[in-house]
Amino acid sequence: MTTLREYLDSAGCEPALSDLIVLISAQAAPIRDAFISNQSYAGTENSSGEEQAALDVWSDEHITKILEKSGLVKELASEEKPDILKFPGATENYAVVMDPLDGSSLIQVNLCVGTIVGIYDNGDALSKGEDLRAAMYMLYGPMTVLTITVGKGVYTFAMDETGEYRMLDGPVKMPEGKIYGSGGLNKDWTEKHRDFIESIETEGGKLRYSGSFVADFHQILKYGGVYCYPATIDNNNGKLRLVFEANPIGFIAKQAGGAISDGHTSLLEIKPEKPHHKTPIYVGSSGLIKRLEEIYRE
Repeated sequence: MTTLREYLDSAGCEPALSDLIVLISAQAAPIRDAFISNQSYAGTENSSGEEQAALDVWSDEHITKILEKSGLVKELASEEKPDILKFPGATENYAVVMDPLDGSSLIQVNLCVGTIVGIYDNGDALSKGEDLRAAMYMLYGPMTVLTITVGKGVYTFAMDETGEYRMLDGPVKMPEGKIYGSGGLNKDWTEKHRDFIESIETEGGKLRYSGSFVADFHQILKYGGVYCYPATIDNNNGKLRLVFEANPIGFIAKQAGGAISDGHTSLLEIKPEKPHHKTPIYVGSSGLIKRLEEIYRE
């Protein structure tokens, strides 16, 4: 079975990018090992006012230290930090954006969570999603799974008992499916969003929603459908972040034949205004995203 390093070499990645991807992906093991001793909440809030789990803080601090020490990263933007970190001692020009632990509220009930990462080669963490050089996520489920794109299709790997990632599948193509999940309270949905969800349900769509964006997207990548966290009646900006969540996941979706939108345009084309830029998110099968945008134009 092809290892992660072998795949990156065959894909023509420059050595420094391969080293950075392998380094980040290796942090899945210590993060997973830290689950048992970091079950509680930290008693602090992140920059979006959300209560931090102890493992949110631990994962953020751990990956930050690893990246700073590596000398490969010029800028780092994390969901758990208010501002962009700059590493003046870096010898490479990569910028990393990350959600160190997406879905952390599910740790105490042992449901699937993950780490989301985007990599730019222009040294600018506030670039458009379409400018990403690579995007990846590590999913901590029954297996530790890495899903990655370096702009040449999407591939999935699983960590074996030695800590080596071995290819499971690829290039992954997202089918036109009927799975859907939507955040926000039903009573707060806008009319356009409600029409979209009802159109999916009319065709036999099945609800799958865990509260972990990365885990829910992984189902969509495999089976097709759409994940949504929409604007609501009282909040036009939605809940999720463009920089840390939408762009890396959207880049992966597009590389697999899917799409990402705010209901009007591709999120990958939007220049972030700030690190914690929030946006409505619809990501999934291209046919459903096309239907969504048609509904919003009506």
